[in-house]
Amino acid sequence: MGKIEDSEEGDRVRLDKWLWAARFYKTRALAAQAIEGGRIEVNGDRAKRARPLRPGDQLLIRLGPYQHHVMVTALSNRRGPAAEAATLYQETAESREARERRALELRSVAPLFHGDKGRPTKKDRRDINRLRGRDD
Repeated sequence: MGKIEDSEEGDRVRLDKWLWAARFYKTRALAAQAIEGGRIEVNGDRAKRARPLRPGDQLLIRLGPYQHHVMVTALSNRRGPAAEAATLYQETAESREARERRALELRSVAPLFHGDKGRPTKKDRRDINRLRGRDD
């Protein structure tokens, strides 16, 4: 396994770089955009993207409909394999349970919304006409 702690300052890494290295965002630009949009909190405060992180910092990360409450356990300036990225943080048990509940809610609601199928088929047209009282 490679060296995790390779920041230039040794004990600090920029927030946007860490979010990218920990694989919460695919690019640093997306991480910076999330930070600027207020979807990331560090120790309960809104943060700027150049804010230095330290091990032990608490992060609230809002990704889509989910919220991740994580504690920074290690620092890295580079994006490595997913297994290595998972060692950079520890998610709270409450956060994991809340995300699983939210995922279950979203899965149960999803079948209610069907996308448009396009043009009606001949059978659909006949059923529509029958409902309208027109027999063609």
